[in-house]
Amino acid sequence: MFRWKSLTAVVAVAALALTGCSASSSSSTESDSSTLTLGLILPATTFEAANMNFANESPYGQAVYDTLLKEDPAGELLPSLATEWSYDDTNTVLTLTLRDDVKFTDGTAFNADAAAQNLTRFRDGTSPNKSFLASLGSATAIDETTVELTLTQPDPALLHYLTQNAGMQGSPAAFGAADAKTNPVGSGPYILDTDKTVVGTSYEFTANPDYWDKDSVHYDNLSLKVYADTTSMLNAVKGGQINGAKLTDNTNNAEVEAAGYTLNPFELDWTGLILFDRAGTLNPALSDVKVRQALNYAIDGPAMLTAVGEGLGTPTTQIFPTSSAAYDESLDDRYAYDPDEAKKLLAEAGYADGLTLDMPSTSLGNPAVFTLIEQQLKDVGITVNYTDTGTNFIADILAPKYGVTWMQLQQDNDWALINFELTPNASFNPTKYQDPTVDALVATIGTSTGDEADAALKELNAYIVEQAWFAPWYRVESNYATDANTNVETQVGNAYPYLWNFTPAS
Repeated sequence: MFRWKSLTAVVAVAALALTGCSASSSSSTESDSSTLTLGLILPATTFEAANMNFANESPYGQAVYDTLLKEDPAGELLPSLATEWSYDDTNTVLTLTLRDDVKFTDGTAFNADAAAQNLTRFRDGTSPNKSFLASLGSATAIDETTVELTLTQPDPALLHYLTQNAGMQGSPAAFGAADAKTNPVGSGPYILDTDKTVVGTSYEFTANPDYWDKDSVHYDNLSLKVYADTTSMLNAVKGGQINGAKLTDNTNNAEVEAAGYTLNPFELDWTGLILFDRAGTLNPALSDVKVRQALNYAIDGPAMLTAVGEGLGTPTTQIFPTSSAAYDESLDDRYAYDPDEAKKLLAEAGYADGLTLDMPSTSLGNPAVFTLIEQQLKDVGITVNYTDTGTNFIADILAPKYGVTWMQLQQDNDWALINFELTPNASFNPTKYQDPTVDALVATIGTSTGDEADAALKELNAYIVEQAWFAPWYRVESNYATDANTNVETQVGNAYPYLWNFTPAS
């Protein structure tokens, strides 16, 4: 999620990420098998636990912070700082039993009071994922090893969120420190070496000598390198400077494999346009459903899949995955490419002479995507004015500065997806757009189970497709590339594998 799910957050979500690694015999990664070196496309926005990003920035947080719960690569819950968890009969009180043998790297003991403070601070913080804890009414330390979370309403995805940035635990002694954004104090597997780190370029970590879960730490050192564009990332791959990286797209797959790397495929994301400005605050035209539907008809999804996705994916016009009860196969082609229908709808909406859309572009993405969007929208009378946002792409779209944007976002479990993309407080609903039909269906989904919940999910999916909240083109087959020295298991629901799932090749 740039999830961002998948970069999301996303971007993914999310989503925006780049290419693989090298098996060259001259590779610096081969000469130091005790160090795991990964390529990322985004620097750490912050290291302060209360405001951490996830998805494309997840390796930064996972290096220094433990979470209350963990997930295995298939998404099954595992204990972490919390060893047991249970809900009451109303599913609005969650009780967590915590470890009693963990200390933060500043010597402060981890306990229930620390957990309660961290949860409340994240809920009230500035993370793009703060909506993960929107249902948290209060967090209370019952005793040293028991914390009780009282919710304002049931949240079927809360345990999942506690495995991500919402569950990260920082030392209370470091709260509010002057260097909190750059000098994290957690209980995680690594410690950030601030002397060797070049902020925005290279982040260097050493193993935490007192880490409580040593079996999950497979490297003595961790190096996270930031590459601002596809060219520099690809050069790093060819030069054998990194062990692993997520491929932005599939255009370099053959080259990566020919160089001796392994492609680890996973279908996490959908890609296309997010039509944020459904109320027409930034551009009045977007408040008309016919204009939003026209944007769906104007882009040839299957052609985009072929042109920029190397044909590795599945055309669709819905954002829910095939694994969801919301999924409806007939919605995969609800908006089959039809520029004449797009022109007709624009004319009916009062834009027969065309309209102009301001949209962001970024060097982090495939430039062909932005060119093709511009060309296909021009064919139906829509002029695109791009602003190159560079590495500020995610921050700018979530500001929000644009009513429409290209994006690649993860397809998460149902409740997580709803709260990531659809609800008024969702990270990827930065205009806070609200629709009473959606609100009612979400309420039903959150408080019901079985056939009733499944029916509401299908109705919700059909409604947002018909209302054209998004203009998806296809579900993406993504790849995480690893060199000959590195094995990895990809993670369901996240753009990057989790750190503990990287291991040295035998």
